[in-house]
Amino acid sequence: MKKFEEKTIQSEKIFDGKVISLKVDDVLLPNGATGKREIINHPGAVAIIAITENHKILLVEQFRKALERSIIEIPAGKIEKEEEPIVTARRELEEETGYTTDSLHYLQSFATSPGFADEIIHVYVARNLTKMQTPAQLDEDEFVELMEVSLEEAEQMVNDQQIFDAKTVFAVLWMKINCVLE
Repeated sequence: MKKFEEKTIQSEKIFDGKVISLKVDDVLLPNGATGKREIINHPGAVAIIAITENHKILLVEQFRKALERSIIEIPAGKIEKEEEPIVTARRELEEETGYTTDSLHYLQSFATSPGFADEIIHVYVARNLTKMQTPAQLDEDEFVELMEVSLEEAEQMVNDQQIFDAKTVFAVLWMKINCVLE
């Protein structure tokens, strides 16, 4: 076994939903003991750092039931079965913002909650945004409000916890480090 590896002895699927599934694995620990791991399987997601011509970032406000509150986020969404992440990124940008682009570049990927979920989020940067004549439709259960903010405004939203999710905090930090919005 690799250092710290936990070998799966048995796996039981507990729940299979529209977005996630949940399984409980019995594992052999590095010290020879056994343990249980509750794991959420997720198809993965994308997030888009969309930067306007006037150096603002596009954000969306939406209610997040798991948190029982609205938060402000960069556009993002779940990867559909057999869909390439860049295709998802373009679709989500168009659906959530009404903008499209000819400049969508992969930035990096990261695990969102590796302690209990296998979700990987792929982050893209979109520039050269064009307002769509006929905007794409949001999902029927999705309600968002679009906003354009400066880097300074986004930083204040992080301080005020209006921006409260890791992918958007990452985006604001990335922009600050890379001086993208100066």
